[in-house]
Amino acid sequence: MMRTKDYNKIFEETINEYHKYDSVDHPFESKYDDNSLEYLLNKKNWIDTVQWHLEDIIREPSISPEKALEIKRRIDKSNQDRTDLVELIDDYFFDKYKDAKPLPEAFIATETPAWAIDRLSILNLKIYHMREEAGRPDATDEHRDKCSFKLNVLLQQREDLSAAIDQLFEMISQGKAIIKTYKQMKMYNDPNLNPVLRKSANK
Repeated sequence: MMRTKDYNKIFEETINEYHKYDSVDHPFESKYDDNSLEYLLNKKNWIDTVQWHLEDIIREPSISPEKALEIKRRIDKSNQDRTDLVELIDDYFFDKYKDAKPLPEAFIATETPAWAIDRLSILNLKIYHMREEAGRPDATDEHRDKCSFKLNVLLQQREDLSAAIDQLFEMISQGKAIIKTYKQMKMYNDPNLNPVLRKSANK
């Protein structure tokens, strides 16, 4: 059974793979089987990594309005893709633990397993880029020291979150926690639910 140390390894490998090309336009390619959890985690983190850099690009002070709009549209689509992937990951775990029998005192967590894993994916991105800043040769000593301190905080956060996710799965398997899948019900990309899109479509 995979644990969060395996998730973190996939996330680190994905981030390193992206930075071989360092291009938001480089296509996603995976060494994992399409139907595996590894593939879903790999693709999820690739989406997060590309979006991280899209968020950097759109903050360029001299970016043209046309380019900014193009990037904003890509970020919107990326957010939808990210949500879809999280829900697929939750479906995987829901199926995996479908036979787990909750005890009467079982609790419901404040978020689903996949949304916790989503935070772990983003945390690995923060660690990668903070580590870059902590070792940046052209930065001041003060900058590197501050970033080194922040890096240590992020590493501790990853350790704690990883332990919490592993504990959650252990509790689910023991019937001490209830696993439920919740759909995000995103409305702003749906022309049937977003009145602006609906009005535009009816013109």
